[in-house]
This record gives sequence, structure tokens and C-alpha cells, in this order.
Amino acid sequence: MHTRLYRKGVLEKEGFPVEDVSDYVGDPGNAVWFDLCSPSPADLTVIGEELGLHELALEDVLSDHQRPKVDIYDNHLFITVYGVHFDEDRLDPVEVNVFVTRNALVTVRESSHFDIGEVVRRWDAASRLAGHGVSFLLHGLLDYVVDSQFNLVQELDAQAEALEESLFEEDAVPDGRALQRKMYELRKNTTRLRKISMPMREVVGTLLRRDQELIADPVMAPYYEDVYDHVLRVAEWVESIRDMLANIRETRLSQQGFRLNEIMKRLTGWAAIIAVPTAISGFYGQNVPYPGEGQGWGFWTSSILTAVTSVGLYMAFKKKDWL
Repeated sequence: MHTRLYRKGVLEKEGFPVEDVSDYVGDPGNAVWFDLCSPSPADLTVIGEELGLHELALEDVLSDHQRPKVDIYDNHLFITVYGVHFDEDRLDPVEVNVFVTRNALVTVRESSHFDIGEVVRRWDAASRLAGHGVSFLLHGLLDYVVDSQFNLVQELDAQAEALEESLFEEDAVPDGRALQRKMYELRKNTTRLRKISMPMREVVGTLLRRDQELIADPVMAPYYEDVYDHVLRVAEWVESIRDMLANIRETRLSQQGFRLNEIMKRLTGWAAIIAVPTAISGFYGQNVPYPGEGQGWGFWTSSILTAVTSVGLYMAFKKKDWL
């Protein structure tokens, strides 16, 4: 359980029981934050009654896999965002629901995999802005969420570029199965990131609207615009990675087709070389009279003819790069 009380921009108390929140939110000069991790429906009901939260917003918290969004109610905002978490190289986003009132911020985490401590450290690093209350607290949270997604998209881009370069390595032929598996995992992680990052444009864009009175603050507006800029960059970068992965897949298919043609070309060449001595020996192996039958020169003629023809075909195919 994490709780904080800011009074007129100064951190006055933290770690107090959630039951005391109602004693502080009545003062307009206070800004209260508390965090819940995997709360029970009963806990949410109590919080909803104390802060006057809408029942539909509380219902959304209990529903899994909500889309990143902002819902506007009479006395509060309900925001859903996703943090970045990996489980055995698989992106497993962590849902974070946020209730925003005039002087209270409530974060409800799906699990402890979302590092709320890093959010607190960002608040402490920018404590000069704490006087802007809930607008300041919400910015720190969104800034961490978007920066986490930005760092992840950078990492995915580096992996995609490394994968692209590995297709043309001359030192070693890449393991086909391992390469396919890596492409699949990278494509899945990129798709999951796209699902949680693309709607963030709408989330932050809604908060930037001037008619949004709950967190409207001219001083904090540039900070939210900076977050919005990062959101746009993440969205554009994700689309770029998707295009890159599509090109990698097409290149891989082209390489496989080219290698198959090379293999077939070599097999055809060797088959042609083998067919010549087979035809000659078959001719001389007929059970009918033929020139040189029973004579030594017949044997040497067939042997020389086989050798010369095979060598001639080999040199011709090698010159054409068929072998």
C-alpha cells in the first residue's frame, strides 16, 4: 500500500492508512495519492463511496483487458493505461487504472509487475512542480508509462535491425527454425505493443484539451505536450518496425526460393552428368551384337567416352554456375 499527501506543493505525509484519505480530500489545498495493487471488489466499493466514483468506472477496473482510454464523468476521470512487462521474452502488459479527482489520484495496478516505485522517484525528482497537485501527479505517471513504451520500441527496433542484418551474413547460414522463431516472437511483441501504445494518442490528446477542467493547468500543459510527442514517436516507430518485419519476412521467403532454385540447379546438373555414363554403359550392356563386342578396344572406347563426356558436362555446368 502506497499513500502520499501533498499540502500546497509540499510532501507532508506518506504511508498513512487509506481510511484517512477522506479526512484529507476535503481540503482544496491538499493533493492525495494512494495506490492499490490487485484490490478486492469490496476494497474498490469502499474507495468508490469515499471519493464518489462512478459505478461503471469501478466495473471497468474489475474487467480485464480494457482498451487504453479516458472516460469523463461529472466529478472525476477514469483512465486506463498499460505498463511494460516481459515474461520469458514475451511482452505481458500490466493494466493500470487511474481515478482522477480535483485533489486525489488513485492508481489501481493489475499486478506488482508495474514499478510504481519508479513513478514515485519521478515525482521526487520534479518536486518543484508538486504545487500543481493532481495534474503534476498524473503527468509523472503517464510520463513513466510512455517512456517505458518508448524504451521498448527502441529495443524492438534494434532487434529487428539485427535480424535483418543476420539474413545476409556470409560467415554462416542462419538456423532456419531459430530465425523463424525469433521473427515470430518479435512480430508478436510488436503487435502487443501496438495495441497498448496506439490508443495513447487519444488518451493524452483528451487530457490536453483546454476544456478539461479537472487537470487543466497552463504551467503543466508543455509537459503533457512533451508526453504527447513521445506517444506519437512510439506510434510511428511501431509502424516502422511492422513494415521492417514484413520486409524481412518477404526477404526470407525470397532467399528460401533462391536457395531452392540453387539446389535444384545443382541436382539437375549432377543428374545430367550421371545420366551420360548410365546411357553409355547401358548401350554397351545390350545383349545384341555391337561394335567392339568382345574386343578390348570396345571397353576402352566406352570408358573414354564416359569420362570425356562427364568431364565435359561438369566443366560446362561449372562455367554456367550450375554446380
